[in-house]
Amino acid sequence: MKLPWWKEPEFEEIEYEPTSIKELLVEMKNISELMIDLAYSAILFNNAEIAEEVKYLESQMDTLNYHVRIMALLAARDKEDAEKLAGILQMAEAAKAISNAAGDIVKLMSVKLQKPLLPRLLRESDEMIQKMHIAGASNAVGRSLANLRVSSETGVRIVALRRGQRWLYSPKHVTLREGDVAIGIGPEEGLDQLNRFFQGAEEVLE
Repeated sequence: MKLPWWKEPEFEEIEYEPTSIKELLVEMKNISELMIDLAYSAILFNNAEIAEEVKYLESQMDTLNYHVRIMALLAARDKEDAEKLAGILQMAEAAKAISNAAGDIVKLMSVKLQKPLLPRLLRESDEMIQKMHIAGASNAVGRSLANLRVSSETGVRIVALRRGQRWLYSPKHVTLREGDVAIGIGPEEGLDQLNRFFQGAEEVLE
């Protein structure tokens, strides 16, 4: 089954093809929600790697918004159609505005401040965020997060999986593959344990 163009492994040059506006809007909604989570986490834990993911998603959002506009223009046949499509364009612009705000949040990491950006209490939170790569040697390959009982065994919540340039937003029952990238939030000890397991350094989660 062919993936939509925005989920293809590479899409540096995209040719127009008919796509459901509903699918595009759902994708924009999912990306905007994920970006806010990642942006605040990047600032909270001063994680430059997560900040880079936000910047990557911001460029994806720009592409999605562009295609929504193109499809709306092609669909409008008269004034009544244009009025109906105006609401869709407003929704797309709202999602893009959220995306831009998330991008602005991570830009704060490059600002040199005389005083800490966040209170010490927040910076020393019990939870952290980490990006983890799943190696071919890991026993996680071929199994799902639910089957591995990741949350109960480590206390880590996987908020998203990145597979190539495709994001999976509800990854609990997704079969893991070599090369997948997991974004996890949880205690530092649990993240370290899960990362070792994903790298194949530990055979099981205990």
